[in-house]
Amino acid sequence: MSWARGLRRVQGTTLGDQDGRSKDSERRGAAILDGTYRQVPAVSPSRPDLEDHHDRSAWARRATPEIIRTGTQLRPVPLIPGIRLHQASDPISLWQRTELTSGPTGEDPPFWAFAWAGGLALARYLLDHPETVRGRHAIDIASGSGLVAIAAAKAGAAAVTAYDIDPDAAVAIRMNAAANGVTVRAVCADVLDQENLPASGADLVLVSDAFYERDLAIRVMRFAERGHARGADVLVGDFGRAYLPRDQLTPLASYDVPGQRMLEGSDIKRTTIWALPGRPATAASPEPEDLEQPPQPRSTPR
Repeated sequence: MSWARGLRRVQGTTLGDQDGRSKDSERRGAAILDGTYRQVPAVSPSRPDLEDHHDRSAWARRATPEIIRTGTQLRPVPLIPGIRLHQASDPISLWQRTELTSGPTGEDPPFWAFAWAGGLALARYLLDHPETVRGRHAIDIASGSGLVAIAAAKAGAAAVTAYDIDPDAAVAIRMNAAANGVTVRAVCADVLDQENLPASGADLVLVSDAFYERDLAIRVMRFAERGHARGADVLVGDFGRAYLPRDQLTPLASYDVPGQRMLEGSDIKRTTIWALPGRPATAASPEPEDLEQPPQPRSTPR
């Protein structure tokens, strides 16, 4: 089940016109929940002067921190009370607020505004087992809110880089890291198919909640295997989504993750921490020189 389809189970959410939404909004909301929403960029009615798509993107980047501050609440996450994230209570409302502010830019739904089960379990595991990350150079792919990256930094990682293809997520990661008093380098880029990444200096690859689509799962595993071949350990947090390659992974621990009814349809999700088995093929170099040099274009959305 994809993240977007998981949002269909949001409790108390309806897509009718009781809040003054038009039928257009109703159809758009349903498409958001199905994961099929891809709108052609158009001039924002609230910003008619932004006629160029690049100008609208620049406006969206300027508006994002304010959207995060006003559209979410900074509060502790389930299972890890020591970490606070900017979290939304309603995905549709936040999505609509984003469009009203920055225009319908065709971006993905705000996955970054929620704490997902795989990320919660993996973050808890890192804090429970700091020896797995202490002093290491970690990268977190499809980072979303930055939860796992923040946990890695709190557990003593020497450096943490968080990648996500959503520019709003990159801003949220920086804000969440600052709120938790840690340093995380947030990079907006699609890096899964870049042969130079993970760089040999990265010795821990972190993945959570990324196996909800077949093609994405294949790309994630290729990325993880490249990192493993270059000396990195690989840890995955996932409760068993449709395309999790169980036969290629070894389970390490499991957690009962609470507070998941809105996102996943049940109050508790039994979520497993997995590892790519075997020792990394090569020793990691001491400095991750390439970690800060990803390509910038976005190629494949979630």
